[in-house]
Amino acid sequence: MGRSRRTIPEELLLLALDPATGTTAQPQSLDLGLAGAQLVELALAGRIAPDGDRIAVVMARPTGDPTLDSALELLRRRGSPVRAVHWIGGPRLGLRQTYLTHLERCGMVHAVAGQMCGVLPTTRYQATETAISREIRARLDNAIRTGVPPDPRTAALAALAHAVGLGKHLYPGNEGRSSRSRLRDLIRHDPMGGLVAHAVMDVQNGAAAQPRRGSGPGGGPGARKPAARTTADAAGVPGQTRRHGHSSMARVGAR
Repeated sequence: MGRSRRTIPEELLLLALDPATGTTAQPQSLDLGLAGAQLVELALAGRIAPDGDRIAVVMARPTGDPTLDSALELLRRRGSPVRAVHWIGGPRLGLRQTYLTHLERCGMVHAVAGQMCGVLPTTRYQATETAISREIRARLDNAIRTGVPPDPRTAALAALAHAVGLGKHLYPGNEGRSSRSRLRDLIRHDPMGGLVAHAVMDVQNGAAAQPRRGSGPGGGPGARKPAARTTADAAGVPGQTRRHGHSSMARVGAR
């Protein structure tokens, strides 16, 4: 991929890709997870830090990753710490497609054109570097199996995988129940990953619009309301047809 380390958003997306079908598991919650994964990556890079349930920019210097730097600049423009749920629950048009296109450009996945019902054009993505996907999965498996506290990157990835519901995709059925439980427990090993993962789950549960008492500026009655969720529009898959009133059919690509 042209650099020694993959970012957490990239790894989360690779975990979600089904190698057989080329679709992504949990597509709508995955969009939230990718926004949260950007926060974790920026925190690991020393650009942001948690401030209670908020995110504060501590260093505005670009990371060199265009997608991360775009998120960092948006956070900087806020001027004050922003609640994690407000950030994750805000519109992120095309974020999943941006990462899919990047992975395709790097040779990690390849696009497969198709049609739904013989009418709507779709695009699916299949991993080409399966060894890398297996290595990512092996890190989670090892953390679950051994019980040894994982490194911060793996802990954050596990927290996000649980938050977006990938547990049932990675460890399905009754036989995977204990693994799913241990995946959830890994959330405690990384404070930033835990904060972001809980924020992702709060957004899914509709808690983003509920200000918390004592959460600092912006948390009271006059607080800015979070932007309406647009996960339905987040895929932005090239070549797909978008029809008003039929957005659920238009979102068939990259799932």
